[in-house]
Amino acid sequence: MYRPVLDAVAGSLLVTALVAMLPLLTLFILLGVVRMTAWKAALISLLVSMLVAVLAYSMPIGQSVLAATEGAAFGFFPILWIVINAIWVYNMTVVTGHFDVLRRSFAKVSDDRRIQAVIIAFCFGALLEALAGFGTPVAITSVMLIAIGLRPLKAAVVALVANTAPVAFGALAVPITTLATVSGLPEHSLSQMVGRQTPILAIFVPMALVWILDKGKGVRETLPATLTCGVVFGLAQFVTSNFISTPLTDIVASLVAAASVVLLLRVWRPSGRYIDVPDTVAEVGGTRATGSAAGTASAPGSASAPGSASMASASDVGVEHGSPTAGGGGSRDHGDHPLGQGVGTIDELAERDRLAHDTTSDVVKAYAPYLIIVALFVLAQLPGIKDFFNASFANPSFTWPGLDLQTPDGKPSTIPTFRFNILSAAGTLMIIAGLITIPVIGISWGKAFKTYLDTYRQLALAIVTVMAVLALAYVMNASGQTATLGRWLANSGGFFAILSPILGWLGVAVTGSDTSSNSLFGALQVSAARQTGLSEVLMAAANSSGGVLGKMISPQNLAIAAGAVAMAGKEGDIFRKVVAWSIGFLALMCLLVYLQSTPALSWMVP
Repeated sequence: MYRPVLDAVAGSLLVTALVAMLPLLTLFILLGVVRMTAWKAALISLLVSMLVAVLAYSMPIGQSVLAATEGAAFGFFPILWIVINAIWVYNMTVVTGHFDVLRRSFAKVSDDRRIQAVIIAFCFGALLEALAGFGTPVAITSVMLIAIGLRPLKAAVVALVANTAPVAFGALAVPITTLATVSGLPEHSLSQMVGRQTPILAIFVPMALVWILDKGKGVRETLPATLTCGVVFGLAQFVTSNFISTPLTDIVASLVAAASVVLLLRVWRPSGRYIDVPDTVAEVGGTRATGSAAGTASAPGSASAPGSASMASASDVGVEHGSPTAGGGGSRDHGDHPLGQGVGTIDELAERDRLAHDTTSDVVKAYAPYLIIVALFVLAQLPGIKDFFNASFANPSFTWPGLDLQTPDGKPSTIPTFRFNILSAAGTLMIIAGLITIPVIGISWGKAFKTYLDTYRQLALAIVTVMAVLALAYVMNASGQTATLGRWLANSGGFFAILSPILGWLGVAVTGSDTSSNSLFGALQVSAARQTGLSEVLMAAANSSGGVLGKMISPQNLAIAAGAVAMAGKEGDIFRKVVAWSIGFLALMCLLVYLQSTPALSWMVP
């Protein structure tokens, strides 16, 4: 039986905390400074975490290895189980050509790619986060952004930054319910408090997405749309979380925000013209990739098979409203499509779009997979059906063989308990949605199965990365490294009101999940609040609200984004693009939480 000692190094909590930081520092330095590929950086950091566990915390080698294996298993199920199956559904629409129809449907809402990006990444991404979470919105919206003409790097960055404000209520508010369970606080009170923090963040996120694409000029030209989208989303999130239903919060907010933008575009259009300028020399002159191993057949109606399009002159610049020009990065956009399935150059796409005549049936089939997903997840929450999916006979849990742990307080640890909830898992619902989608969109069963296998090959490196990162997280949790960092931060007195969101941010940066971060630090936040005289509800909620901002820099989500846009091995490039946004938004959240802990905004605390 291993019991962690939180001040194991020289009897000092400070010194032990500095040692406990080594795995995280290793991970972020390898990604952001050394520019090592994520799977290699994750494996090296995992090794460092195991060395710290054994040498600094005196954890038996066998226990550290077993903790790592359980973490790797958790990384695959349920996290990768959701992502893989969600991308499979998307990939089938690419193979059949229905995704082109969906892309053209989005284009009809607005011919401005900045507005399209906001609708896809923020509104549609929030809906996917509400239904599935765990990286699904990043995986799907990033490739959708490529399909409307964004370069892979920008698509990945926009998708990651957009996946912030909705996260606390993601997967039908699982992070909130988990936080209520571990903290002992009322779920509704936590929902109210988080619903008075993340909506303020939501106001600024759509503007941030446009800034990523078109800097200040774009923000000024699209301000009516981005402000409408952010404010409406924030108001809907506040009202739903405080007065209607916690699980439905993001579903309502995403749909209402999207509808508000569509209505606005009937009476207003953005001024100016958007030109997609390459960010780097590599984006202009890099070798055109043919995608991953996920398939080689041309998509229906494509102008050419993969690899037939040549790079155009680097002097030609990007895309502009509905009239793409094949430039250095312009040609790469779709040549680098993650499936490499004959999506073609931007010129070829433009020609296909010009010739396309989508019928009502085509449009319905294009939206059908996502409507099926929404319907299934809603049905799965109904009384009776939910009980069946959650039945113990189909959702067994067991103690990880050989892993014997206690908490620092000497109580039995819950870490060794592995829940194999195969029936109720969101990934299983995605499988069912995919099976229903097959006859609806008209893909053969053989091609659907081949696409499923191709999806695993497409995400191979992302799978390794996610499993390694979760293994690292489990070793840090089991050995006491994470608890040491949390206890050290909690000893800061009244200053903890500022540090509280940082603790949640740190938890999500490590695990990639707001749910996991709340599970790790929820009780600690309440304990620290009691010691410092701060509001327990405020500090617990701050863990979740601050945590959403760590998701974009989590190696798990970086790997998912890189794998989805065929940039595996370039996670460091994506990390450097998003880290400033993560820290900037975190500073805003820290300020908000601090003000809510003072008389200035204490009236916001329920």
